[in-house]
Amino acid sequence: MPRTFLRAVPVLLLLSGAWPAQPAAVSRHLFFRVVLGPEVSKPVSGRLLLFLSKGTGAKIVDAGEGRPGDTYVAAREVESVSAGDSVEIDTDDVAFPNGFSILAPGDYQAQAVLDVHHSYAYSGRSPGDLMSPVVPLPHFSPGVSSEPIIPLNTTLQEANDSQEAAGAGHIERFHSPLLSRFWGRPITMRAVVLLPPGYDAHPRRHYPAVYYTHGFGGTLSSLQRTAARLLARMQNRQMPEMIWILLDESSPTGTHEFADSVNNGPWGQALISEFIPHLEAAYRLDARAGARFLNGHSSGGWATLWLQVNYPKVFGGTWSTSPDPSNFHDFSGIDLYASHVNMYRTAEGKERPIMRMHGQVTGTWATLTRLEGVLGSYGGQVASFEWVFSPRGPDGLPMPLFNRVTGEVDPVVANAWTNFDISRIVAANWKRLGPDLRGKIHLIVGTEDTFYLDGPARKFQAVLKSLDANAHFTFLEGRSHFDVYKTGNDPQGLFDTISQEMYQSWRSTTARIEKSPAN
Repeated sequence: MPRTFLRAVPVLLLLSGAWPAQPAAVSRHLFFRVVLGPEVSKPVSGRLLLFLSKGTGAKIVDAGEGRPGDTYVAAREVESVSAGDSVEIDTDDVAFPNGFSILAPGDYQAQAVLDVHHSYAYSGRSPGDLMSPVVPLPHFSPGVSSEPIIPLNTTLQEANDSQEAAGAGHIERFHSPLLSRFWGRPITMRAVVLLPPGYDAHPRRHYPAVYYTHGFGGTLSSLQRTAARLLARMQNRQMPEMIWILLDESSPTGTHEFADSVNNGPWGQALISEFIPHLEAAYRLDARAGARFLNGHSSGGWATLWLQVNYPKVFGGTWSTSPDPSNFHDFSGIDLYASHVNMYRTAEGKERPIMRMHGQVTGTWATLTRLEGVLGSYGGQVASFEWVFSPRGPDGLPMPLFNRVTGEVDPVVANAWTNFDISRIVAANWKRLGPDLRGKIHLIVGTEDTFYLDGPARKFQAVLKSLDANAHFTFLEGRSHFDVYKTGNDPQGLFDTISQEMYQSWRSTTARIEKSPAN
C-alpha cells in the first residue's frame, strides 16, 4: 500500500509536520552547490536529491531515516553532468516539507544523492546512484552562512557475493511476447523459484506451488531474502515442502499488481497464459488449479486477491495479508464513490490521515503526496496506483486521480478506478465467479493496520458474506501492517500456518480426484 512493506515506515515517518509553517513570502532563496568529484567517470543524468536534518554525526541523511519531521528534501533534474561540474539546487523551489530558507540557525547535516534510475520514490537508493558523504553544517544560518558545497563522489555498488549469499532460490527470467508487443520493446518477467529441500531426492514427485508477490518497494533482491527464510522453515520442517514462485511485481512505474492495465500492459494475461505454463514446463509442478496457491502482503496482497478473483479457475485459493483497498468505498478512509470528494480533507475540513502508529496519526494524504512530488514524478505509491487504475490521458500518461494542489478528485478518473474495485467485481459477477471462487478467499489483516486497511477488508467481508462465499477473514487484534506475520516470538510464524492450510487443501483436492469414479 502506501508503501513498501519494507520501505513504508521510513518514508511516511516524515509526514507528521513537525517543522515550522511556510511564511507567506520568502525574501531570499537558499541555494546549495553540489560538485561532481573526479570519481565520476562518465556524464550522468537523473534527479538530484538533497537531504538535510538537524544534528551532527549521522552516517546517512535520508527521507527514510530519523524521527518524524527530521528531514528536509529538495530536488532538481540534471542532465549530462560530468566530473568537475557543479549544480546549484534552489532549496526553496522543489522542497519538502517547506523551503530550506525558513530554517532556524543551528547545527545541520546534509547529504546529496543523484537518483540515476528515477527509482528513489519506489525503492530508495539503488546501485548506480551517486552519493555524497554526510556533510556537517555547524552553526548554519540561512541567509547568513555561505553557500554550502556538497561533493558528489561515490557510486553505490551492487551487492557483493557475501551479501547475495543471504538470498536463496533460482532467478527465472522469461521474455513475455504479450508485454513486449504492448511496450514495443523486450519485457522480461522475473521470479525467484524456490525448490523444496527434497526436490532432487525425489525425481518423480510433483509439488504444489505457491505464487507469492511482494508489497510496494519490494525487489528481486528482497524476494531472494524472503526465499532464504522460507527455505530455512522448510528445512526445519516448520513448513510443508512446496515450490514457491516469488514473483517480482516491481516496475519503473511502481508495482504493476499483475493487473491488465491500459498504462502498464497485460501483466495478468502474461502471467496466466505465458509465465505459469513456462514454469510448469520447467519444474515438477502439479499443474492442476487445486495445486496453485497465492500469497502476498500489502500491494502483493491486493495483487493476489485480484488474480484469484479474475482467474478463479486457475488458482486454488489466495491467502492475502493486509491487502491494499479491496473496497473503494473505503480507500484507506476515502469513499471514491462519493461526490465532490477530496483526498486531502474531509467535508468538515479535517486532514485525511494515511498512516497511524499506536493510535496516533503520523502521516496524511496531503503530506505523502507532497513528498512524492519532490522525490520524483513516478514510482511513488500514489503514482503507482494511477499507473494501475487510471485511464490514459491525452499526453499518454495515466490521468491523475486528484489535483495535487487542492486534493480535489476528478470524478471521471474515480469512476474508471472502480473497475478495479475487487468487492464491486465480485458482487457484480458472482453468478459467473461463485462456483469457482467460493471458499478460496482468505484475508488476514491487523485491526490497527498502519494504513487503515482493516476498513476496506471489513467492507469486502460484508460483501462476501452477503453472497455466501464461504470466505475466511481473520482480524488480528492490535496488529499493524508490519507485525501481521508474527506468531509468539517468531516474526514470520504466519507463513507456517498459511502454507500448512494450503498443503492440506492440496491434499484434500488430490484425495477427492483420486476417489472420483473417473479415476
